[in-house]
Amino acid sequence: MASLRLAVAQLDTVVGDLDGNAERIVHALDRAEAEGADLLVTPELAITGYPPEDLLLKPGFVGDNLVALEKVATATRRCAAVVGFVDRVGPPAPAAGRAVGDDRLAGSPAGRLANAAAVCAGGVVVGVYRKRLLPNYGVFDEERWFEPGEEPLHLYEIGGLRVGVSICEDVWFDGGPVRALAAGGAQVVVNLNASPYSIGRRAERLALLRHRVEEAGCAIAYVNQVGGQDELIFDGASLVVAADGALLAAGSQFTPELFCVDLTGPEGRPGSAPAPDGVPAQLGTTALGTTAFGATALGATALGAHVPARPPLPARPVPEPLDPAAEVYQALVLGTRDYLTKNGFSDAVIGLSGGIDSSLVAAVAVDALGAAHVHGLSMPSRYSSEGSRTDAEELARRLGIDLRVVPIEAAHSAAAELLAPVLGGPPRGLTDENLQSRLRGLLLMAVSNDRGWIVLTTGNKSEMATGYSTLYGDSAGGFAVIKDVSKTLVYELCRHRNAVAEVAGAGGPIPRAVIDKAPSAELRPDQRDDQSLPPYEVLDPVLRAYVEQDRTAAELVADGFDPVVVDQVVRLVDGAEYKRRQMPPGVRVSTKAFGKDRRMPITNRYRSSPGAGAVVS
Repeated sequence: MASLRLAVAQLDTVVGDLDGNAERIVHALDRAEAEGADLLVTPELAITGYPPEDLLLKPGFVGDNLVALEKVATATRRCAAVVGFVDRVGPPAPAAGRAVGDDRLAGSPAGRLANAAAVCAGGVVVGVYRKRLLPNYGVFDEERWFEPGEEPLHLYEIGGLRVGVSICEDVWFDGGPVRALAAGGAQVVVNLNASPYSIGRRAERLALLRHRVEEAGCAIAYVNQVGGQDELIFDGASLVVAADGALLAAGSQFTPELFCVDLTGPEGRPGSAPAPDGVPAQLGTTALGTTAFGATALGATALGAHVPARPPLPARPVPEPLDPAAEVYQALVLGTRDYLTKNGFSDAVIGLSGGIDSSLVAAVAVDALGAAHVHGLSMPSRYSSEGSRTDAEELARRLGIDLRVVPIEAAHSAAAELLAPVLGGPPRGLTDENLQSRLRGLLLMAVSNDRGWIVLTTGNKSEMATGYSTLYGDSAGGFAVIKDVSKTLVYELCRHRNAVAEVAGAGGPIPRAVIDKAPSAELRPDQRDDQSLPPYEVLDPVLRAYVEQDRTAAELVADGFDPVVVDQVVRLVDGAEYKRRQMPPGVRVSTKAFGKDRRMPITNRYRSSPGAGAVVS
């Protein structure tokens, strides 16, 4: 019986690290050879890292990516490899000859490009597939850089099974390349991915793959990238689904790893779906490491040697999916770790107020970097409660991090004295509140400059959405760990982190008093967040509908939300756009985060509800 041993490599690549990424792939190839694998599959654009964005405008970058691919191809022996890279479609076209409205790089110095996968075996590249369906929505802008593949589809005979190649978006649509490959005789389709994480994404992918194998009638191996790239998190969670919809193997979430699975018999039965219009029922086939089919294989060329009998793989249980809170928490840890380490930061400093947001950020940072690399700065003011001061100290003790206390009263008084002649008296109201926040930002950035530590900001999505933050104050920093985490989810994540510690036999790192007390910025006497905003349990559902689902104010009211609350929230969100444009990057965990996802104009007079107004910062 034909048997294909497939090695799935969930790699944590680094954008632009061409040599390093090639080394990661070669290391995975060596492991695959040692496991007796016939085929190694890597993530989408594994050579360049994903997404390379406007690095693709540089001809030298594209050329160096091709050199790195050659290094990987040269390293292949008996085990074949499918490797993601950037391919040149053709030479650069003169700028004057560029078609009006063509946003691709036809007129750029780098030339016309394709998001591609190289099939490598025996030291050479034996074939190339170019992605046919290019996503251009949400965080994706592939039509800016790439042209869709149009060349005839091709199959590769590996381990006695006919294998087709596809890339990411190609698997998401009915009647697409996967169906065409199966109709042409593919028994297994490998799908290279750089699919960003959002809450519940793994279950969505599995449902999609089961639908696709039902349509195509062949097995699908969905191989996903792991790691953080700026705002994006890639969660791995690769999936191998049999032709009958059974989940044969899966990768862990948020963890780089290589695992193998044997595809035999029913898992790789020939496709039975009819060919879409204009697609031939049979495709060209190249045989790698076995004897060609003969009559059913077109243009077959045998490469490599037949694989001898090998012992079966040990049983590998399919990892259970994480629950939503655990999933989000691990995404925050991975995103923070990769952003800092990939950008050369070993340590982080956090302003610890004794509140729940800074407590969560500190816990995430410790889990990402280790306690020795996380530093807290407590900066109490005349309005800081004794409980907040002691809560910050207790949090630092439980996490095992260094905490320095720098009261801001002297600076606050000095700044008020300096401003009095200009303002006609001491700062009052919001001016005085924001002055305190900006003094704290000044201190944190001074420590960052002196020690080389990155400042992690502590604002959450609810605050960022409504503008309930101080520009150049609590927004000052290098990375916003929880910028895509609503306030109600912040509480859930803190309870989750404490529960994990308790299961491990340790005390929870976040003091109970932090979770129980009413949220407050403590910038004036007896201040509470719900004096400026609706209660978070009321606010967050409105924000999800308005920001993530793009509902209008009228639609929100029709959905049953309080019209007064809707009017207030819409005015706050629309008026804070200029603030959000200046916020640091942070981990994306929702289906629509501020930044790459949601791109609203700052100058914007459209109002879907009566009244308008910006939050003055």
